[in-house]
Amino acid sequence: MRAVGSDAPPADGRATRWADHREARRAVLVQTARRTVHHDGPDISMDEIAAAAGTSKSIVYRYFADKTALQVAVAELVVRDIRDALADALAAHGTPREGLRAMVDVYLEMIESSPSVYAFVTRDGSVEHFLDQVTALVAGPFAREVAARSVDSPASAAALATAWAAGAVGFVRGAGEWWLLHRHEPAAPSRGELAGRVSTWLWAGPVGLVVRPGTTARPSAGTSTMKETS
Repeated sequence: MRAVGSDAPPADGRATRWADHREARRAVLVQTARRTVHHDGPDISMDEIAAAAGTSKSIVYRYFADKTALQVAVAELVVRDIRDALADALAAHGTPREGLRAMVDVYLEMIESSPSVYAFVTRDGSVEHFLDQVTALVAGPFAREVAARSVDSPASAAALATAWAAGAVGFVRGAGEWWLLHRHEPAAPSRGELAGRVSTWLWAGPVGLVVRPGTTARPSAGTSTMKETS
């Protein structure tokens, strides 16, 4: 039924059904690619992904222009799952610092649970797309916290908070990828220990890098620290 006063032609039922079918088929291909990469590794070919989906590579290319487009689609699915997990983690913790630790742990859990999928979505052209989305996720709650503690103007504080979020994502990513390679070594920290250390470093700033737990240190002149609120 057309809306009263609308000049738009009525939607063609066949076109709508085809669009729905195409979207559903695309979603199945993305899920299949993620599952196949998880089991067979990040270097899997489009031919192998097509075979796992029970179709041909030419059909897959009707939905994705190239392999990078498929990587981006899988990355979007992974980020959606991370967003849900982050929301649950934040809801379960009362303070921003506890939430930060939970977010780091969620990230480490994700890359540990499927290193191949992580490698697939962060390589080549899809890495910036993936990291931009994760940065946006991290920036939300903690941008407000940083801005609330800043003496800068609201606009400057928001910009600095976003810069902090981008730096935090890069730092967590680097630490996480190091841990992924070395986690089975005897001296490597557990996932929980690393999550605690990384979140402390991010929260406390440069002083946290040199002060051991249980000790105190006076920051040098000109150095500011962020005091945790209870």
